[in-house]
Amino acid sequence: MRFIRLFLVLALLPLSLAAQLPEQPLDSAQQEMIILEGDSIYRSSIELEEVYIFGKLRFDSYDDKLRYYILRRKTLKVYPYAKLASERFIELNSRLDHIESRSARKNYTKIVQRYIEEEFSAELKKLTRTEGQILVKLIYRQTGITAFDLVKELRSGWRAFWYQTTARMFDISIKEEFHPESVHEDYLIEDILQRAFAANQLQRQNSALDYDFASLTNKWSQAKKKAQ
Repeated sequence: MRFIRLFLVLALLPLSLAAQLPEQPLDSAQQEMIILEGDSIYRSSIELEEVYIFGKLRFDSYDDKLRYYILRRKTLKVYPYAKLASERFIELNSRLDHIESRSARKNYTKIVQRYIEEEFSAELKKLTRTEGQILVKLIYRQTGITAFDLVKELRSGWRAFWYQTTARMFDISIKEEFHPESVHEDYLIEDILQRAFAANQLQRQNSALDYDFASLTNKWSQAKKKAQ
C-alpha cells in the first residue's frame, strides 16, 4: 500500500509542482520541493525500499525441483514461529533492561517462558523432524543466537543440555546455525523467504545476521556454472 501511495505521489508530482510553483531554472544551490502526504519538504532525493529482481527458477533435474518445493513448503510453514520467537525474545530483553531486581527479573522470565511454551507447544509438536530443524535455523536467522543458547539464557544450562539431548533423539540439533553464504540449503531457504516477502506471502522481518542476498545469489550462481 505504501508503495502504491508513493508511486501515485511520484506520478502526480510534476503536475502538482506545475500547479503550485512557477517554473524556475534550478542552480546548484536550489533543491526541488517534494510534497509527501500533504507535507512540503526540501529534499534532493527520495529513499525507496530495496527491491530484488528475481530470476526464473531453474533446476538441473526433476529431483532438484521436487526438493526445492518441499523445502519451500516447510520453510513457509515454520517461518512465522521463528518470527514470533524473535519478537518475544526482543520484547523480553527490552523489558528486562528496565527491571533492576534480580528476583523480579527471574519471575518475569518465568512468566514469559510459560507463555511461550503454551503458545508454541501444541503447534510445534505437529512439526516433522526436517521442519523442526528448519525452524531451529530460522530462529538463529532472526535472533543471531542458537535455539540452544536461547533456552540456556531463558532457563538454565542444565535444561538447555536436556533440550539438546532430547532433540538429538529425533536427529535435530538446537545448536544449528544459519549460514546461507556457505551452506547451499540455507541459501535456498533465504531465496524462498525473499521471494515470499516480495510476493507478500510472509511478513518481512530482517535477519539479525550480516549478509547481502544479492551477493549470495551471485556467488551461488557462479558456483553452479563452474560445477557444470
